[in-house]
Amino acid sequence: MFEYTLHSTSASARCGTFVTPHGEIETPVFMPVGTNGSVKSVAPEELVETGASMILANTYHLYLRPGADLVQRLGGLHKFMRWDGPILTDSGGYQVFSLAKTNEINDEGVVFKSHIDGSAHLFTPEKVMDIQDRLGADVIMAFDECPPGGVSRTEAESANIRTLKWLERCKKHFKKNQNEKGGPTQSLFPVVQGNVFEDLRLSQVRSFLDLGSWDGMGIGGLSVGEDKEDMWRILEVLDMALPDSVPRYLMGVGYPDDLLEAIRRGCDMFDCVAPTRNARHGTAWSREEGQINLRASRFSEDQSPLDPECGCYTCEKYDRAYIRHLFVSGELFGARLLSIHNIEFLVQLARESRKRIADDSFSSWSKDWLRLYREARL
Repeated sequence: MFEYTLHSTSASARCGTFVTPHGEIETPVFMPVGTNGSVKSVAPEELVETGASMILANTYHLYLRPGADLVQRLGGLHKFMRWDGPILTDSGGYQVFSLAKTNEINDEGVVFKSHIDGSAHLFTPEKVMDIQDRLGADVIMAFDECPPGGVSRTEAESANIRTLKWLERCKKHFKKNQNEKGGPTQSLFPVVQGNVFEDLRLSQVRSFLDLGSWDGMGIGGLSVGEDKEDMWRILEVLDMALPDSVPRYLMGVGYPDDLLEAIRRGCDMFDCVAPTRNARHGTAWSREEGQINLRASRFSEDQSPLDPECGCYTCEKYDRAYIRHLFVSGELFGARLLSIHNIEFLVQLARESRKRIADDSFSSWSKDWLRLYREARL
């Protein structure tokens, strides 16, 4: 049911196909984020038009509202969202540690208070597996402890030990749920932690592989405040340690330059709220000009598209002057247009990467692309 085929490589960059019950995913792939069961301001049909093949939803938020039991009664997440393609749900661990008011963390789980109404809740590995089981995503993530950037080695090591213990419980309960369904309807990915400490990352990979085989591997705890050079260093170490036979999911990373840097270091799957979050603030990405803010007065009479090389709905139909007018006027349509463009920008960047990996030109192409993009931002 869940199979990954590695088609070709270009140095450490990889392209492949990941098969799920709701369709095949060509990697490298960028997954738009639908935190609450919706990619902000963008309809499922519009996501399909951008080329998006898989989306992400958030366990923590959907558990709090509307509730996993309700989603299950309404037919599961695919039917609830009106999305026919593959879906990945994260474990909610990052949100529990970063968004909610955490009262207690111990080996049993995490007691936290909802950011919505202050009500108290307990997340255990078993409960997180049950929530994601009811939501019905294709790929679900193990419950992990994600320490913030800048923690000490001792703190990172403690989080690793707990993450491993929780993973053992996640896997046992996941198998129980799948056996009750009569087959593999979902795939469980573990999440490699260890912060910026190479030995902790490598030790955790070995421990995960000692527990058996996996359909994919998540890489967590990066892009949480550490220096970019530390992130690239850790990814290079993990590239040598992670199995080649499964997709590697770098969690929470999705700016254009970060995407290419991570693909160059062997990562396959990505998600990030940046496309829609930036769009709500009037910011878009352009190959020629890097990151631009459409609120700027210099665009008031600019009749060119956001990106002349882009074929998205926004770039084909509207110009910069009109989009700037929408933002200055407080019109929601502006954020919708930029969200569509930014999502397609990343989806197509991943698609172009696949093509370049296949013809073994990724290294030179990505270096040129990054140089021009970064120069444009200066």
